[in-house]
Amino acid sequence: MKTIAILATLDTKADEADFMRQEIERLGGKALLIDIGLVGDSTIKADVTKEEIISAGGGNLAELLERPSREKASPFILAGATKIITGLQEDGKIDGIVTLGGTQGTSACAPILQALPYGFPKVMLSTAASGDVGPFVGIKDITMMFAVSDILGLNVFSRKILANAAAAAWGMAQVERSITKSEAKGVIGMSNLGVLTKGAMHAIKLFEDAGYEVITFHAIGAGGEAMEQMMREGIITAVFDYAMGEIADGVFGALRASGPDRLTVAGELGLPQVICPGGSEHLGILVDKPSQVPAGYEDHQITWHTPYVFVPRLNAEEQAKVAACIGERLQSAKKDTAFLMPLKGVSSYSAEGGELYNTDLDAAYWDALQKELPNSIEVEALDLTAEDPKFVEHAVNKLIGMIEA
Repeated sequence: MKTIAILATLDTKADEADFMRQEIERLGGKALLIDIGLVGDSTIKADVTKEEIISAGGGNLAELLERPSREKASPFILAGATKIITGLQEDGKIDGIVTLGGTQGTSACAPILQALPYGFPKVMLSTAASGDVGPFVGIKDITMMFAVSDILGLNVFSRKILANAAAAAWGMAQVERSITKSEAKGVIGMSNLGVLTKGAMHAIKLFEDAGYEVITFHAIGAGGEAMEQMMREGIITAVFDYAMGEIADGVFGALRASGPDRLTVAGELGLPQVICPGGSEHLGILVDKPSQVPAGYEDHQITWHTPYVFVPRLNAEEQAKVAACIGERLQSAKKDTAFLMPLKGVSSYSAEGGELYNTDLDAAYWDALQKELPNSIEVEALDLTAEDPKFVEHAVNKLIGMIEA
């Protein structure tokens, strides 16, 4: 029997949560009601009470109710719910989770779901699911479902929507497939951009022919961060960091920007990694007016990824800033790290025939990188483009050699 946790503020969502419980039981499962409310009593009994939640988070419900404030109580509720729910998951006492709420409930539940590991079923029924859900989903595999109507009372429409959400979580829990168990020699995390896809496809085939699986990530901010979270969770065991556009855009606040930990995690964990600065010679800038060059880039070599994504080639001074950022973030890498520089272009844009081809800027970028890369890592330059099959084969063989050594 699969157990699905139902996370809700039972002072305002008791009827809806109880209906979900009945639906899960009707399907043959078991429901565990978890109350993250604060003020007000519930008409149903919680399996994990708000007193238990707040206490686990270091708070005291009676004291908080003297002058109730969601703002003051939220840190205790978040900490307690995260502690209890991740503990239940780790102990195998729950097999999935479903939450329901409006903007406030969604905001409260989102970080709790984000703390759960990849692959664990997470369904969030929300009135906020038709807008920008990025802050709620983050880099985790959270399934958000739009409630359409407010989650307030049972009616002919809400019963169907609540039943669908409950059934989705229950159905996901029936899948026995594991993320952490693979018959391959190991799992390679690889970053990629559209300007490197030909090389990425070649790399995947080479890794698979050698007995490895590859998880590829679109390196546009959330992609690289998700790859590194999978390193932390033990899913990824080695890294071919083929695309560095996230670093370049991070330096200049552009479209593909990643967070401050990007490019640091593999080094901190001691995972074998081969790095290529793919796609870091240019930026991706989202513009309001199609095909109109934004101010400040009139003197740059440019192209357009789409009419709304402007792509300028970085000048020598700007490339030096990117090189400094890469060098700083690789300081944590002390072993099993190789940095490979394709001297004839780090993407299809800057390879010969590409719109951003510029050998002087290529040379300036390599000079800047050599000054910034730490002595603790292996650095090698190849007189090839990033997508050249020989470059990709060298990178793949380098990483496999590190792993199998």
